Amino acid sequence: MTRAGTGCIDRPSPNHGPRPEGVGVELLILHYTGMPTAESALSRLCDPAAQVSAHYTVDEDGTVHAHVPEDRRAWHAGLSSWRGRADVNSRSIGIEIVNPGHEFGYRPFPAVQMAAVADLCLDIMGRHGIAPADVLGHSDIAPARKEDPGELFDWPGLAARGIGLWPEPTAADDSVNDSAESAEDVAALLGRYGYDTAESRVLLSFQRHFHPERLTGVPDPETLRRLRALLRMTGR
Repeated sequence: MTRAGTGCIDRPSPNHGPRPEGVGVELLILHYTGMPTAESALSRLCDPAAQVSAHYTVDEDGTVHAHVPEDRRAWHAGLSSWRGRADVNSRSIGIEIVNPGHEFGYRPFPAVQMAAVADLCLDIMGRHGIAPADVLGHSDIAPARKEDPGELFDWPGLAARGIGLWPEPTAADDSVNDSAESAEDVAALLGRYGYDTAESRVLLSFQRHFHPERLTGVPDPETLRRLRALLRMTGR
């Protein structure tokens, strides 16, 4: 059983299965629980009738609960896709982060919680060789269905520790005329980064992660600069 260190509290979930033969862990997916309390979320993740789970849950006080061994396929991503490949569950590890979410009173994530998330992410990334660019939010892989972990999540703080990416545009990412870019041009850029552009709300999901100051779903110049910066940073 592969799992994080001794600071975890074991709270096993029955909701998991084998990873397909020859499929390794490539992605780390971050979620919020989106339920009124931590206990309601933990109970659901461990309820066989719910048929959902994650490998870990991080409470607001930084406590980490371990549900599913990392070598098993947890059921956290649902219908999702990244870089043209579906069945994200089979090639990912999922972390649930306690927060009531947009339905029950979305709020900032406490610093102690984010520190625990960062430590857990670094542990997992080191163990599986997951690249920073392959740490994603649930809304990145399922933009039509999901908003989590949302616009209040501290992606820049994680990126400062080497977890995920945060765009830092330069003059190289400017365009002579952003307004001339068609919807098809923008979709092509999003698709190059990894998004499933057949899904609705893709640009909004990008903004929720990388430009949370502007949740419009409209390709404004700064959103496009940040998208080009990420493509340049990853060589995609």
